[in-house]
Amino acid sequence: MSDTRVVWSEFKGSIRAEMKLSAKAEYGVRAMAILAIYYQTGPLPLREIAEQENISLNFLEQIFPALRRKGLILSVRGSRGGYMLSRPPTEINIGDIVRAVEGPITPVDCLSENGGEPCCDRREGCLTRQVWEKLRDKINDVLDNVSLDELVDFKPANAIRPQGGV
Repeated sequence: MSDTRVVWSEFKGSIRAEMKLSAKAEYGVRAMAILAIYYQTGPLPLREIAEQENISLNFLEQIFPALRRKGLILSVRGSRGGYMLSRPPTEINIGDIVRAVEGPITPVDCLSENGGEPCCDRREGCLTRQVWEKLRDKINDVLDNVSLDELVDFKPANAIRPQGGV
């Protein structure tokens, strides 16, 4: 996870670590959900996605090239151009999106895929490594087992649906 911060906790003045996905990951998933909703209608201008999700157009312009490089979206030029999913929403999972914009999903640096170089000399004898590996695997399992189709199909009573969406 790329955005791990230490924050001040209200509980007895202790310090706790908070693991969060970055805004790039969150907004990437939200934008892809909009493309999934409009999958059958053709390309959608980035401006429309930004407006519907109340995300900065400039920020989406930074995220979409990574999604395109990973083959998750296609760009269409011209007056009716925009972006569309490269394959059906059933075939794109949330893990694909997060990894496209963030890289590998790992809770600690020593599990990162950095060309095989160990991050420290404790790799083989590390007492905590097994916990971090299990956490990484569980996070990836959850994200890899939710498709865009499932995400947009979920309809809580108070869901905010895009204007003109399904």
